[in-house]
Amino acid sequence: MLVETDSCNSPFVLDANGLGRLIASLHASGHRVLGPTRRDNAVVYDEVRSTSDLPRGWVDEQAGGHYRLKREGEAYFGYTIGPTAWKSFLHPPKQSLWSTKTGNGQTEIRPASISDEKLAFLGVRACELAAIAVQDKVFLDGAYRDPHYAARRANLFIIAVNCGRAASTCFCSSMGTGPKAREGYDLALTEFITSEDVAFLAVAGSKEGAEMLSTLPTRPATQADIDASTEATAQAESQINRRIDTSGLSPLLKENPDHPRWNDVASRCLNCANCTMVCPTCFCTKVEEVSDLDGVETSRVQSWASCFTSDFSYIHGGAVRTTPKARYRQWMTHKLATWVDQFGTSGCVGCGRCITWCPVGIDITEEAAAIRSGNKGG
Repeated sequence: MLVETDSCNSPFVLDANGLGRLIASLHASGHRVLGPTRRDNAVVYDEVRSTSDLPRGWVDEQAGGHYRLKREGEAYFGYTIGPTAWKSFLHPPKQSLWSTKTGNGQTEIRPASISDEKLAFLGVRACELAAIAVQDKVFLDGAYRDPHYAARRANLFIIAVNCGRAASTCFCSSMGTGPKAREGYDLALTEFITSEDVAFLAVAGSKEGAEMLSTLPTRPATQADIDASTEATAQAESQINRRIDTSGLSPLLKENPDHPRWNDVASRCLNCANCTMVCPTCFCTKVEEVSDLDGVETSRVQSWASCFTSDFSYIHGGAVRTTPKARYRQWMTHKLATWVDQFGTSGCVGCGRCITWCPVGIDITEEAAAIRSGNKGG
């Protein structure tokens, strides 16, 4: 039965068939649907054509420097988060900015085309919604807007999924970003188990979301459905054990550039840049000129970069940050302190990816606590 949605706040229930209809409807409306898939023993975001592409029955086991998938239950969204972030689609690892072509003694400059592709993100966690909002501030606010990001963002439909589990590396509650989505989505789903199968409490967060929901096979949510979804989210909240004290953290980091803890973490850091590559908010880039073999065409290509590489801070005559200590201090202080000065918000959303995917398990929450508890360096 199709039910008309009266408001963005009215909860409805979708079954697994309804989830499949949602995916099919998004494809029919011209969206490229991206969501969680299982590949290379990890949950990664990729093309989703139907519910069979989703990692049903798979959950993740995470710790510092540790990630494994295992079979458990029948939930479609039982995992927490994997190594990929949604920024790889909105702010891709490589982006052509413009190109030139030389011929007949003239050079033609051609700006890169702006994509009009309609994207739909399925399975966006609350911390990831916060990360998208952070990148919106970076790329859309202020005098200089990124036209490629803006075009992708304008054509984006977001289906959030509230967490029913938390990884041991999660600390979103400390950052006020989860585990329940509060804003920034078109539809929000909470998966819960029924006597027959899984079901999803669905709430629209936009006019477009309400219109989509009204076309799907739903039923009005009962109080039992609402209680079950609330319990699922509460379970995730109860599993979050990591914390970071954000009170006064910005001045604390900025006032302690010589704290001995920076040397301690530098002795463990491999400068591999994994933390910046998996981070859903890091946005640093470099540009390169790429020429074809005959020298007729040249492109300027923007690609992801990391403040952990020695050449990132290179200025004529040498690098500004020459040591692992300086590079880690730059990353963490920017993420938790000077980012606030730039954009009015923290650059950390508490997803814990940097902890999981650090080969030696460096934990940003432990480093912040150590600097808070220790004495100032001399």
